[in-house]
Amino acid sequence: MTPHWPSVAIVGAGLIGGSVGRALLDRGLARRVIGIGRSQQSLDEAARTGAVTDTSLDPAAAAEADFVLVATSVASISALLDAVDAVVRPGTLLTDAGSTKGSIVSAWERKRIRRQGRFVGSHPLAGSHRRGPEAADGNLFNGRVVVVTPAAATPPDDVAAVGEFWSALGATVYLMPPKEHDRIVAATSHAPHVLAAAIAIATPPATLPFTAGGWRDTTRIAAGDAQLWADILLDNATAVAAALRRIATASERMLKAIEAGDRRRLVTLLSRAKDARDALGS
Repeated sequence: MTPHWPSVAIVGAGLIGGSVGRALLDRGLARRVIGIGRSQQSLDEAARTGAVTDTSLDPAAAAEADFVLVATSVASISALLDAVDAVVRPGTLLTDAGSTKGSIVSAWERKRIRRQGRFVGSHPLAGSHRRGPEAADGNLFNGRVVVVTPAAATPPDDVAAVGEFWSALGATVYLMPPKEHDRIVAATSHAPHVLAAAIAIATPPATLPFTAGGWRDTTRIAAGDAQLWADILLDNATAVAAALRRIATASERMLKAIEAGDRRRLVTLLSRAKDARDALGS
């Protein structure tokens, strides 16, 4: 089978980047996957696990690629896109895997007229609290959602090509503007992370031996990398703050019902929460 993308460069071959590399190679979608990173040890691990075929510590290695994915921390993506764009062949397609999109897409668009590559932002909703290439899974994107976030001036063919990339890895692709994406994930991902962290912080250490499944399920994501999450929350601060205010309002209603001994009101609120969760399925 002729590969869709003969040579793909992945900047940041950790969980997401490494999983993309494994999926591409396992499915015969790429002949060569160039892993680009800051640590040779991490790149060697990516190669050992079958996530990449070649490694480099220099972003200039992306010059050999037909398609480039930047899958690093949100704070570093824009600068790396600039570095990659400076070396790629004209017309090379680029995307990223950042958890926020507004600032990244805006930074690209400000220099669009001078760009060599073609960029369309994207965000695979397939993360984990685990990190590194050893956590990579070629089936990570099967049935998962990837949001593709074109700017107003992005050519439709570029949007379709990036959507096809993620679809080929097994994902279901949605299109939406960057700001809409950031508003939605603030409610569904970023604010929940803050709450998980808050619960973990507020739980007295002496009580931890008595935690059960509920506490562990609720706080699992609080085990994520603190530096990475600080970047995400601050980059999407306005939308995250709005989501947290809505949660605070709902929490205050439940608190008042508990303090007043208002069982009827409490059951109504808990039932509303159950209905929302049940609607999602398993």
